[in-house]
Formats: sequence, structure tokens, C-alpha cells
Amino acid sequence: MSIGRLPDHEQRILDEMERALRRDRRLDRRLRTLRVRRRPDPARVLARLAGYRPRVWTVVVLFAMSAGLLVAGVVTSEPGVIWAFAAICPLTLYATFRLMCRWCGT
Repeated sequence: MSIGRLPDHEQRILDEMERALRRDRRLDRRLRTLRVRRRPDPARVLARLAGYRPRVWTVVVLFAMSAGLLVAGVVTSEPGVIWAFAAICPLTLYATFRLMCRWCGT
């Protein structure tokens, strides 16, 4: 596998180092996250969103946050609390829907 610029023993050492670096998953993940993308691929984003599989505790926490923000919004009528509820509520509904779909086997 020599490319002509290095002696064979040095090329073997270099090839072994490259193989070891390719097997390092943490390094590979860090290098992938450093890549600059101009725009996210819409198909990939939709596929990732459709493949979202929430855990039960995630749905429980989202539901508790939604209920707390709903009560706080009714009591205080603060716009920030109402907007926070408006942001969390659809996420809670979507996560609950996905959890129910997973439980039903759909």
C-alpha cells in the first residue's frame, strides 16, 4: 500500500495509525459535527422528526411543564408565561401522539 513517498515500514505504521483513528467513534463524531453545512437538508430533518421516539418520562415532564405553565398563565396573565405555554403545548401533544403510536404498534 506504499504510495512511493515513504519507506514500506513507515507506510505500515501510518496505515496502522489511520486504522486506529477510524475505529475511534468519539473522534469520528466530533469530526462530523465540525463540518460546516450551508443549509439543513429538509428531507433529513423531516425524517428525523418523524422518527422521534419519546420516552415516557419525557412525556411526563413535558406534560407537567405544560400544566404548570397553563395554571401560571391563567393566574398571572403574564405574556411570557402564556407564550411559553404556547411553545411547550404543541411539543407535548406531538410527543404524546408519538408515544401512543409506539404503544399501539403503528
